[in-house]
Amino acid sequence: MEVAFRRYRIMSFITGTTLLTLYVMLLLHTFDLALWKHLKILVDVDGLAHGIVMYPLYMIASFNMVLKFRLPLALLLLMLIAGFFPGVAFFLEYRMRLRLYPDGLPAK
Repeated sequence: MEVAFRRYRIMSFITGTTLLTLYVMLLLHTFDLALWKHLKILVDVDGLAHGIVMYPLYMIASFNMVLKFRLPLALLLLMLIAGFFPGVAFFLEYRMRLRLYPDGLPAK
């Protein structure tokens, strides 16, 4: 079960980071269009990385964790929604860690 949580945790951090950087770059686009021309390739790469690679892996890790820990499906829905809003994946991972391991994560 620890392996499932560690996979979820890693994918949560990676997916959350790619989404957060994507939103920051898109916000920069609204303020400075000249900067946008230089950032466009980064936005494209980050968007593809998040949408095609990282988010599906995050969905699989979330589903696997829900099955292993026998969590309610409402939590799975929250986990899947967390991949769309920047910062929510970090918060949800923190809450899941507190719920599943209240005494702290076990050592490897």
